[in-house]
Formats: sequence, C-alpha cells, structure tokens
Amino acid sequence: MPDTSVSSPVLREAHVERRTRETQISVQLSLPGDLPPQPPQIDTPVPFLSHMLTALARHGALGLRVAARGDTEIDDHHTVEDVGLVLGAAIDQALGQRAGIARFGHCSLCMDETLVDCALDLGGRPYLVFELPAIAGRRVGGFDCDLVREFFQALVVQARMNLHLHLRAGGNAHHVIEAAFKGFARALRMAVTHDPLSAGVVPSTKGNLV
Repeated sequence: MPDTSVSSPVLREAHVERRTRETQISVQLSLPGDLPPQPPQIDTPVPFLSHMLTALARHGALGLRVAARGDTEIDDHHTVEDVGLVLGAAIDQALGQRAGIARFGHCSLCMDETLVDCALDLGGRPYLVFELPAIAGRRVGGFDCDLVREFFQALVVQARMNLHLHLRAGGNAHHVIEAAFKGFARALRMAVTHDPLSAGVVPSTKGNLV
C-alpha cells in the first residue's frame, strides 16, 4: 500500500549561548515560515537594545528569546556586541546548509521623515556596509548610537551574511536606528524564505556557500 503519511518539516531552530567574564548571553531562535512565531521574550540590561530586538522579532516573524547579562556598569559595548555575535551564530545554525532558501532579501523602510534601504545576501561571505551617518556620535536616551554598527558587524560575521544599510532620508537618531532594524528584519524574512523553484538546492552555482 502507498505510504500516505506526511513527514514533518525539519524546523529551523537554534539555541546558542556565550559566557565570558564580560557577558552571559543566551539566544533561542526559530526562522519564519516553520511555526507561527511566539511573542518574543527579550531580557537585556540595555532597554533600547531590547526595544530593537523586539521590533526585529516582530517584523522578521522570528521566534526569538534573548537573555543577556553584561558589565553595563562599565558601558553597554560588550553586551550589545555579544548579543549581535550570539544572534548571528543562531541565524547561521538555524539555516544549516542553507539549501532551498531565497538567499537574497531587501527592504526600503520608511519611518516618518526617515528612509533606510537594506539589502542582504546569505551567501556565506560576511561583509557590512553601514552608511547611517546621522547617528554617528549620537545618543538615544542613555544608548550610544555607535553601538548599532558594532551590533551589526558582530552579527554579519557570525551569520556569514553580506549586509548593506543606507540612510536615504531623515536625521532623527531613534527613527534611523528603528528603520534599520525593521528593514533588516524584513529583508532577513525574505532571504530565509523557502524558494519552491530551488527546493533542496543550495542557492549557488558553486554548489555550496562558503
């Protein structure tokens, strides 16, 4: 008799931890399209970072839990950078061999007066182009905006991702950063989508992504 059973899809999930003398970070991640995402659970000692990670999870349709502790009595640098490292590693782990994904994603996202363009490639070669000049040397509340670059630099290296972020209009630092995170979320959501025209095939003419 024919086998009428339906096999369950392999869920693209990851759980990554990093513990040093400076930070303790735990990230649990599930990629969009596999399961309906649960409400994000974000717990960091940097409120603005927590706000941005919540937006990332919501607009990226990610199942995301982040628990972070760090030496914020010194400053927020180690914590923000290490959350980027661990989140990037979780994205890489959840993608596995990256077979059957769309690979590329892009989003032009507006927020009031601000417009940020984001494009990314999950082709395995890390590179960051970060052109958000309006936030250089600025602060949002107590948050050092220069740490946004550190976050994304750490993330792209560990996720093996090429990421471009470009400010097209606007100058409000909060709006620029939030548009960057939301644009990244939407572009990532597009790039990790299962491509029905290349199901099971690594999206590269080389046959692998390195």
